[in-house]
Amino acid sequence: MRTVNIHEAKTHLSRLIDRAAKGESFIIAKSGKPMVKVVAINAPAAGEMRRVGFMAGEFSVPDNFDRMAAEEIEKLFGGDG
Repeated sequence: MRTVNIHEAKTHLSRLIDRAAKGESFIIAKSGKPMVKVVAINAPAAGEMRRVGFMAGEFSVPDNFDRMAAEEIEKLFGGDG
């Protein structure tokens, strides 16, 4: 996670906010000491996992997914005895 000092945060606040809104959290430090963490409002809480839908649109499941390699699987698990 990126750490910026207060001066840099003041100078580039608009850009930093845009990046945080896109999910890129950052820490603002004063004299090298971390003071605050900036995160998007819709970011998951600490320890909370956002799993459902995290890869939406990244791949597609074939229509025959539940039948793929059915013959081979049947042979492996005793279909031919």
